[in-house]
Amino acid sequence: MKMDEKDHNLSKKEHIQMKLLERQGEARLVRKIILITIASLILLIGIVGLVGFLYINSAMKPVDPDDDTIKKVKIPIGSSVNGISTLLEEQGIIKDARVFKYYIKFRNESGFQAGEYKLSPSMPIEDIVTSIKTGKLMKEAAFKITIPEGKQLVQIADIIAEKTDQEPKKVFEELNDKKFVKSMQKQFPELLTSEIENEKVLYPLEGYLFPATYDFYEEKPNLDSIVTEMLKKTEETLQAYESQMEKDDYSVHEMLTFASLVEEEATAQVDRGKIASVFYNRIKEDMPLQTDPTVLYAKGSHKSRVYYKDLEVKSPYNTYKNKGLPPGPIANAGATSIEAALKPEKTDFLYFLATPEGEVLYSKNLDEHNTKKAEHISNK
Repeated sequence: MKMDEKDHNLSKKEHIQMKLLERQGEARLVRKIILITIASLILLIGIVGLVGFLYINSAMKPVDPDDDTIKKVKIPIGSSVNGISTLLEEQGIIKDARVFKYYIKFRNESGFQAGEYKLSPSMPIEDIVTSIKTGKLMKEAAFKITIPEGKQLVQIADIIAEKTDQEPKKVFEELNDKKFVKSMQKQFPELLTSEIENEKVLYPLEGYLFPATYDFYEEKPNLDSIVTEMLKKTEETLQAYESQMEKDDYSVHEMLTFASLVEEEATAQVDRGKIASVFYNRIKEDMPLQTDPTVLYAKGSHKSRVYYKDLEVKSPYNTYKNKGLPPGPIANAGATSIEAALKPEKTDFLYFLATPEGEVLYSKNLDEHNTKKAEHISNK
């Protein structure tokens, strides 16, 4: 009995030792897991911190050190730091609006001034802050070119050629070069649609080079740069009319074509809304538009008066021979003509007549129109 009791006590002791060893093993495993977890967390925090540091460091650098393109950035009165930061990111002047905002707060910068600034993607963040804080506008334009309203592509080519010391014919040929036009279409696919590729369209970019004064910050910008700025201006201008064009089911091409007719028929004294109403009324009545500028465009000539023999010219642009709009614009239209094309006055006029004095007379029927024509034109 004593031997059995001794064996029993020994077995119990071994069992306890085994339990202790198991617990020690478990404790070591737990400690190992905790150490691995802590090490992983430290490593993760380190990686996140490094990535964050690298991202912030990158966001503090210029968007593109090699891009000196000057962009006009308008900061409205009362803009908040959030608003300014978002605006600069949208314009491609800074990389990250949040980083810029925190940079401003960290530096305790304030006193930003409203105005139109000329900034570039190559500017360091410190220079950007200094510019909008001091109200300092960037350098003056090295080159300017003004394109008046109502100019045709051939005339615009002459203006560009004169300003850039090139041959007008060479500039005009490049403006109509298929490869050049395609490159512009790639940049502005929503503006320059397949409608300009219509074989009846004489010059694809006709009517798309917006009338305005353009500033360039290089001494001799190439044609690509000049035309890109003009198309960009057209696109920006038309954004304000997108909803109206959708409402009227007008494509950009159709609208610019209509607006060009209004522009070419308008004088300094004329109400463009009334001229547009005459065109709308004639289209509604299935009448040809019969506007003289389309005849002159078809003939490729510039005359103060159109004669009956001119009206016989065979061309899809001749609105005496063809109903509806011509295949494309016949000149560049300004904002007032664009607005008139989209928001014409409501009239029942079907005819208008420009007198030698620049006055425009409107008529509801042909007899009335002919009477006014005999009084003001025939005997002149």
